[in-house]
Amino acid sequence: MELSIGTPALLFSTVSLLMIAFTNRFMSMASLIRGLHEKFQQNPDDAIRMQIDNLRLRMKLIQRMQIIAIVSLILSVVCMFLLFMNQQLIARWFFGIGLLGMSISLALSAWEITISTKALEVELSDMEDVINKRK
Repeated sequence: MELSIGTPALLFSTVSLLMIAFTNRFMSMASLIRGLHEKFQQNPDDAIRMQIDNLRLRMKLIQRMQIIAIVSLILSVVCMFLLFMNQQLIARWFFGIGLLGMSISLALSAWEITISTKALEVELSDMEDVINKRK
């Protein structure tokens, strides 16, 4: 199979869209962390501390997702350069590693979404407890 220069170029749009999504997640979490920090300063609570621990893990995952996506993009650029230099075999390896990196970044994204969903479920169950007590 011959790899054309257009094939690794396809990752540019994919990585760009993923980076926008990852950055949006990061920005919304930064806002949430600032709000929790203010709440914690006013009333130190274990529930808020647990949320902060959860957000700390999510921030680390997003950081890793972004770094791996960027490395994947760099590998695609190197792959395109190698194709330009007629180094098909080495270019395939770089492209394959770039695809693997993109897959890892997406898997981390799925993990972060799972953590986020679990945190929201805890919040919802707290509200359900209050509603059930009122009945």
